[in-house]
Amino acid sequence: MHRRIFAPGVLAAASLLLAIPASAASHTPGAPGIGDPYYPYYGNGGYDVSHYDLRLQYQPATDTLAGTATIQARTTQDLSRFDLDFLLDVSEVRVNGAKAAFTTSGQHELEITPKNPLAKGTPITVVVRYSGVPSTKSAYGFTTWHRTPDGGVAADEPEAAWWWFPSNDHPSDKATYDVSVAVPDGTQALSNGTLQSTTSRLGWTRYNWRENKPQATYLATLAVGKFDITTSTSDGGVPVVNAYSEALGDNDGAARASVERTGELVDWLSGYFGPYPFSSAGGYVPNTTTGYALETQTRVYYSPRQFANGSNTSLVVHELAHQWYGDSVSLKGWKDIWLNEGFARYAQWLWSEHEGEGAAQELADYVYASHPADDAFWTVKPGDPGPDHQFDAAVYDRGAVAIQALRNEVGEDAFFAILKGWPKEHAYGNASVADFQKYAEQVSGKPLGALFDTWLFQPSKPSAPAARTASVAQSPTAAPVRPKSWKKIEATNDAHAH
Repeated sequence: MHRRIFAPGVLAAASLLLAIPASAASHTPGAPGIGDPYYPYYGNGGYDVSHYDLRLQYQPATDTLAGTATIQARTTQDLSRFDLDFLLDVSEVRVNGAKAAFTTSGQHELEITPKNPLAKGTPITVVVRYSGVPSTKSAYGFTTWHRTPDGGVAADEPEAAWWWFPSNDHPSDKATYDVSVAVPDGTQALSNGTLQSTTSRLGWTRYNWRENKPQATYLATLAVGKFDITTSTSDGGVPVVNAYSEALGDNDGAARASVERTGELVDWLSGYFGPYPFSSAGGYVPNTTTGYALETQTRVYYSPRQFANGSNTSLVVHELAHQWYGDSVSLKGWKDIWLNEGFARYAQWLWSEHEGEGAAQELADYVYASHPADDAFWTVKPGDPGPDHQFDAAVYDRGAVAIQALRNEVGEDAFFAILKGWPKEHAYGNASVADFQKYAEQVSGKPLGALFDTWLFQPSKPSAPAARTASVAQSPTAAPVRPKSWKKIEATNDAHAH
């Protein structure tokens, strides 16, 4: 036992602490992580955000970003302190109008101590003034800010917000957004949702974007550069905004031939998934050197490299399918990634059927036959792949075979009712793999635990494929026949490998 000897000043402080009302003394710091086992320090505890208002100014020549974030939230516990996830340099923080103390810790924690403790259920307005050069900031040894010759881009998964706005960075805390960005005249600024207005003054143009439906932080995007912007409306009435860097070179034609079909593909996907859930759709192709695409809400990010070998509408189908599966219905935790990637991949299989380039069943057969039992492919569990395999090909391909197995098990009518009903059931919310199984059982009237366990959670090749076609069943050792669509579908693996 060690006896602690207190100095007089410490004893006085202790006496003062005892004099604090119990209600105030019970306030504790919010957790520095929201509780996701894959990423323990992503997100934060103690509050729930409802809206982000970001007023920014960006200078492409120096990659300098300055701004003010105003965050509307509500406390979920008695709080003495709380964190935001952020990397840029902060000059001032206010909570409910009063200046708050702040410091940094860990890889990306901005610790905020309000002037007065906050009771559970209190509405709070947090104002953060900041500036910095995003491309010079890193966490865990990497950056997700992509500086380009004419600007910069924020688009990555599972994190991207830290480099351009303070946030509660986890998909389980979704919010609406107003993003206002001033850039030099002749440069454009893109973000999510719809463009509300533009104003010009003293050599700067300000773009005001609004996303009025709940959005996960990693799905928020910012792109500044010199773009050719096209606008249209789909036959179903969805406004479409697409943008292409003026420096795409040889990739320009293939990019436009793919992304300009967004309106058509949104309407087509609506036939399977129900009405498009957002106020606009579209995509942008900046002048970056990255190799992936990302389903940033309403405004998909595409790397130019994705079109180096020609157009790829299958890739566009994949990213647009995420608007329902991943964006409107977001995962509860990152282990539920199958709900995003398995269904986006399966949408590509449905497009293949539509185009007459291989039925979904033929694609399932091909995936099953292409991987022998000792292939590491089968050790990845799509229903809980672990953070190191979250974007493994098995999450996409085995995950889509699992969906085909579900289709065969419950029948066509129930399957397509599930496919369309799920986005409606959990619109603008969050859900888990367990929630999906429960919903599928409810709609189909069948117990599905064994099927889900076999295809999503066992680290081994199932003993029988998902109702193989007659040709495969008759010649199980024959070389698999590659459907015509496979090459374009497979390219999506590279699109998400980052």
